[in-house]
Amino acid sequence: MKNTYFITGIGTDVGKTIVSAIITEALEADYWKPIQAGDLENSDTHKVERLITNKKTVFHPNSFALKTPMSPHAAAEIDEIKITSAKIKPPKTTNNLVIEGAGGLLVPLNNKETIIDLIRPVDKVILVSRHYLGSINHTLLSIEALESRGLLCFGIIFNGQKNETSEDIIMKMTGVHCLGRIEDEPYFDRNVIKEYAEEFKMKFKELL
Repeated sequence: MKNTYFITGIGTDVGKTIVSAIITEALEADYWKPIQAGDLENSDTHKVERLITNKKTVFHPNSFALKTPMSPHAAAEIDEIKITSAKIKPPKTTNNLVIEGAGGLLVPLNNKETIIDLIRPVDKVILVSRHYLGSINHTLLSIEALESRGLLCFGIIFNGQKNETSEDIIMKMTGVHCLGRIEDEPYFDRNVIKEYAEEFKMKFKELL
């Protein structure tokens, strides 16, 4: 059975794109970023494409490619277009699909909808958490937001330096699986991504 994995984070710049590349490589999945805001010549799709080596992955086009690096609702206003969840349909594929969100779960798409409105009950949500002052709160709030919508948090991936105290309380309070960790690497290239992909491939086999 093929699955869809929605990669989201507890905030901006916590490592969603690197995680997306690793999971895409591990599962030889398709990749899709519904909304890209800014950096269109070096988008997250471009970055993931450069980091994987398998020949099976298909990269699906953005539903919205916005010119300004801002919250989608604001970037869309500058481009004089309106984003709605109804206009964002997952691509048709017979492969596993990795979907990378924009920012955190409550990043606005318009006056009423946020990123969480793009997540379907069938999607397996992977939450990327990175330690900083306030990150426990942001992680717990993200999981609570998912649970309030009846959405499945498949697991957490911690990115960056380990903090046992923070991680222990997050796992105890949520009961969510820890899928693994990504260290503060000096750089990420195809070889580094492939090494992590092998680790995560084993973890996914255990859970599925």
